[in-house]
Amino acid sequence: MNQFLKFSMVSLLSISGLNVQADTLTNVQAKGLLSCGVTTGLAGFSTVNKHNKWVGLDVDFCRSVAAATLGDSEKVKFIPLTSKERFTALQSGEIDILSRVTTWTLTRDASLGLNFAGVMYYDGQGFMVKKSLGVKDADELDGATFCVNKGTTTELNLADYAKKQGFRYKTASADTIEQTKSNFEMSRCDALTTDQSQLYALKTSLKDPSSAIVLPNVISKEPLGPVVRQGDDKWFNIVRWTLNAMITAEELGVTSATVDNPSRNAEVNRLLGNSGTMGEYLGLDKKWAYNIIKQVGNYSESFERNIGVDTPINITRGLNALWKDGGILYSPPFR
Repeated sequence: MNQFLKFSMVSLLSISGLNVQADTLTNVQAKGLLSCGVTTGLAGFSTVNKHNKWVGLDVDFCRSVAAATLGDSEKVKFIPLTSKERFTALQSGEIDILSRVTTWTLTRDASLGLNFAGVMYYDGQGFMVKKSLGVKDADELDGATFCVNKGTTTELNLADYAKKQGFRYKTASADTIEQTKSNFEMSRCDALTTDQSQLYALKTSLKDPSSAIVLPNVISKEPLGPVVRQGDDKWFNIVRWTLNAMITAEELGVTSATVDNPSRNAEVNRLLGNSGTMGEYLGLDKKWAYNIIKQVGNYSESFERNIGVDTPINITRGLNALWKDGGILYSPPFR
């Protein structure tokens, strides 16, 4: 290869963002640790518990990717990020994956050099108000001030909704979820608006949870999922099929407690690496999905453990139930 051609290829790779970050799997395995971007603290999704351990639905997904790629779900470095910081951290290579209640949109998918690997939680934007306000419907919020988080789709959706309804409004913006909640508690706004899942999580952490209500209105689609950099198809496939493995395991009835039980189901055996070459196609060993289910659990186990009806957040499966149970959660087949 002549020097000019070599220089041109290096330059092209740099321009397209496919430089040293191109092979994320190799980098992760070399350092023996997965760097995962999460929220600065949101109950049920990513927060530090009383034992100083990160827990939540998004946290479980990070651990699942670590189990698949490193064989150990504990080999994760969690990096808390604000909405404003999250995409830059991923683009720069500071993190290997973003798992942080992030909405999949065309603009984010096509203009930031990022790829969404799937939908982990189907959500929608709603509103929380103080009971003392006497509001029962978002249509009554003409002239209100809304607490919002900067750098989110929340701000854009609110503007669209207000225009459609023909009402005036103001915003009290904050960089973090904690600041947004604080503004709401200090009555710097009339209503807090964000994804409904976050509203239920925030409500449980109010000083007086009974003082607020979540209104029934849902004004947007908010498909939340993990994000990776563009230009690394191998890593993209690994992250996407990690999510699919958790969903498929639930569909097939394979749990962390039953994963070692013998099965005559062909797809179960392909999933668990007892037959076929699924792991090879992803550049992983044959037990990659087994490790996910054994160490973290299937999708249902993670959902119910973190945000389900037996938790303080008390969210029913709804749209996030399997397709065969009336929801829209669906994985391509392991074949």
